[in-house]
Amino acid sequence: MRFPASLLLFFGVLLFPVVVHSQAAQPQKQGTAPPIKNAVSNLEKSLIENDDSKIAHNYELLAQELVDKDDPAKAEEYLLKALEIYTNAKDVTGRPRVIRNIAILQESQNKLRAATQNFKTAKEESVDKISEKLNSNDYNRLKKRGNTEAENKYLDENIVLLKKQGKKREVANAYIQQAQLDLKSTDSINALEKYQLALPYATGIPAKAIKVYGEIAKLHIASKRFDEAVPVINQLLAIARKIKDTDTEIIQLRYLANVYFEMGDTENAVTSLKESYKIAVSDGKTFEAKESLAQLANYYKSAGENEAATALYEEFLNNLDRIILSDSSLTDAKTFRVTEERIRGLETEKIFKDELITRKNTFNYFLLGSMVLLLLLFGLIVKTLYSIKTKNKEIALQSLRREMNPHFLFNSLNSVNQFIAQNNELQANKYLTSYSTLMRNTMENSNKDFVTLGNEIENLTQYLELEHLRFKDKFDFRITVDEKLDPESLWVPNMIVQPHLENAIWHGLRYKETKGLLKLSFLLEGKNMVILVDDDGIGPTKSQELKTHNQKAHTSRGLTNTTERMTLINELYKTKIAFSMTEKEAPETGTVVRITFPIINRL
Repeated sequence: MRFPASLLLFFGVLLFPVVVHSQAAQPQKQGTAPPIKNAVSNLEKSLIENDDSKIAHNYELLAQELVDKDDPAKAEEYLLKALEIYTNAKDVTGRPRVIRNIAILQESQNKLRAATQNFKTAKEESVDKISEKLNSNDYNRLKKRGNTEAENKYLDENIVLLKKQGKKREVANAYIQQAQLDLKSTDSINALEKYQLALPYATGIPAKAIKVYGEIAKLHIASKRFDEAVPVINQLLAIARKIKDTDTEIIQLRYLANVYFEMGDTENAVTSLKESYKIAVSDGKTFEAKESLAQLANYYKSAGENEAATALYEEFLNNLDRIILSDSSLTDAKTFRVTEERIRGLETEKIFKDELITRKNTFNYFLLGSMVLLLLLFGLIVKTLYSIKTKNKEIALQSLRREMNPHFLFNSLNSVNQFIAQNNELQANKYLTSYSTLMRNTMENSNKDFVTLGNEIENLTQYLELEHLRFKDKFDFRITVDEKLDPESLWVPNMIVQPHLENAIWHGLRYKETKGLLKLSFLLEGKNMVILVDDDGIGPTKSQELKTHNQKAHTSRGLTNTTERMTLINELYKTKIAFSMTEKEAPETGTVVRITFPIINRL
């Protein structure tokens, strides 16, 4: 039979003797197991979604899978990325958790100074007392490294706390750390006990359970307790088969074969090697198949069964092309590297997206701020215009109110002049005395839009008494106030009634041939106050007929002023002052003025 040169070379490699060791190395797994693939896939999805909380969480999950694959350096790299996200997000729970996990990884890589500092930082940032104590113990433990008793004390305290928190993985790690301390002191019995204590907490964490079972098996083999090592390795194999970890299964079967060889049980040893070889071939594990085959062929040669060894080599060579084609151990590592490249690309893309979002948000905030500023400016302008408009109304109202004073003064002085012309000095003096009192009250209220009902009645009474002094033969007057109205607590518009009283006297009652009656009434109707000015004078129609041409052309400024003031008061104070003037129908004569406005208890 002729073989290609490459196969002959490979065949030559197989011919190197393989020494059967009593203690095999733990499996160095290549490729990405399904959990890592799932973690990577989830990370890629979260990067595409640009969801920081999910990205950080998936960084942590991927880091844990890499820890289980004995790659702490790569795991630390992803935890540092998660830490950056939690730091930027000011996540007070995620940050200390990740810092602690980084410290644990750094300790496993013998980066003791960095691990110590991170345990201290995690302690300072812990949000609960248990986490603070855990980190404090680990910080102090590393500070006292080399003092086995002190280290064990801190680990014991942590185990109690971790059990309370239900952190099985960390409980198992703490027991493993204690076992390793015992091994440094060559105390294999206590080390075995600690590993056995770790087992219940490693259950459900296949990678951790495999590691613990492997360490227990090593201790049994080191003490020549092969019969105790075999069931431990079988338990380890059961876990590997359950999670379909063929790498571990292949290597541990070879390991088991070594134990059987040490026990002199060649039948079970050969069976284990054959099973290891078969799994490696069917799963396309070229290197592992070669290792299992070499170990088996070495046994056949040592037993003088050269034909069996040759048959194995021929079988392997005949299947070599198929094994290589189906070998995933070489492509898995490359696939993971490509996946990492894709992750880095997505991370770069995320950074670019975040920058765009930041710029967009900055522009949006600037635009929003500008709009708010414009709205505030617009509101300020509107408020200013409204204030100016209100102020103008107040000024106009004040002007109209003060306009009444000269009007009233002019009419009163005419009365004084009339008394003087009639040589009625006594009446003139009496009139001036009453007039001065009225004017003083009027001047005091000249800057007020509202006065109390009692104040208004007092001023109107003085005014009517003055007019009655002048026209005592022309009219009498009567003022009535509803007993339900409290003159001292209710407010009425200032100088709203007086012009109507004046109008009733000067244009109605003074032209009447007989003595008339002027009635002024303050009534309560529901929630409104009603002021009635009722006279039985000649009425507006007859009064208009008696006016001269010049008088007809003149418009009463007093009534016009009052109407304008009512309008301004309604606008400024949101009141509803209503005014109406009605001429009485025959056979009655005269005018009824009705002023209505809501009850005002306070201004």
